[in-house]
Amino acid sequence: MSVTDISFPNLGIFLTDVPQSFSVFGFRIYLYSICIALGMAAGFFTSLQIAKRTGQDKEIYWDFTFRAIIVSVICARIYYVIFRWDDFKGNLLSVFALREGGLAIYGGVIGAFIRIFLFARRRKIDPLLIGDTGVPCLILGQAIGRWGNFFNREVFGGYSDGLLAMRLPIGAVRSEDISADLAAHIGAGENFIQVHPTFLYEMLWNLAIFLLLLLLWKFKTFNGEVILGYLGGYGLGRAFIEGIRTDTLFIPGTVIKVSQALAIVLVIFSIGTEIVTRVRLSRGWKPKYEVVRMGKPNETESSKETPEEDPEDNGEQQQS
Repeated sequence: MSVTDISFPNLGIFLTDVPQSFSVFGFRIYLYSICIALGMAAGFFTSLQIAKRTGQDKEIYWDFTFRAIIVSVICARIYYVIFRWDDFKGNLLSVFALREGGLAIYGGVIGAFIRIFLFARRRKIDPLLIGDTGVPCLILGQAIGRWGNFFNREVFGGYSDGLLAMRLPIGAVRSEDISADLAAHIGAGENFIQVHPTFLYEMLWNLAIFLLLLLLWKFKTFNGEVILGYLGGYGLGRAFIEGIRTDTLFIPGTVIKVSQALAIVLVIFSIGTEIVTRVRLSRGWKPKYEVVRMGKPNETESSKETPEEDPEDNGEQQQS
């Protein structure tokens, strides 16, 4: 097997000369970066469509997105570096080598939510509505971005002979990602490993959650429910997938996989918050902002920023 080959033998798919990067005028561009950029673009334009279909001002998302992307990328990198500090402490400049990979999605999510609440506070709008709009776009971007891991030959699990099993040349992957289980399954004379393509599992899971979140938009009972759907849905899949990955981040000094632990916490949090909020609603609690659903123009009109009796007052928005 050539060092540039990738195959899915049980599907009869054998790819040759799969590049990791290409050069433009002497500048090397990694396909990982292209996939991340495509995911961001797809997420942004999806946010505009959701805003349009829910009666929101699309200009809000033009204003919000660019800085949110910057903050999320920075936080994703910081998260990754913190939990793989041994890989960077000998060469601090490598912290800035983003084109080669090394972004942790949970760090990006933390950054996105920081941006949401700061932005909403400044604009005096409902942060939960911004979040409900953003999370389907986020998980769509995650699904597309996972193909960057394919080109980087990373984010895979232990040995598998299942339908989706993937073969990677040993020379194309990091030696520390080859677990003892994988090494034990390398046959005499073989120069490849056969693995769970966990990047593909997560991509498919994310697409399914994306569709479910769009459906939830039509039936949600309070602003913020789509956020809970994302945290619980993505967390559930990530908790399982992280358990079989070989290249994972650990809480320093422990054997606890940090992303798996965080995923489980978020699943519990989302379920608990959903139950508590529904109980409060059943007892007559009224949220500060009225619920906005997709395809419900009568409700989206009530969440407009400007009251009818004072159209020039842009400082008071959605107070109820």
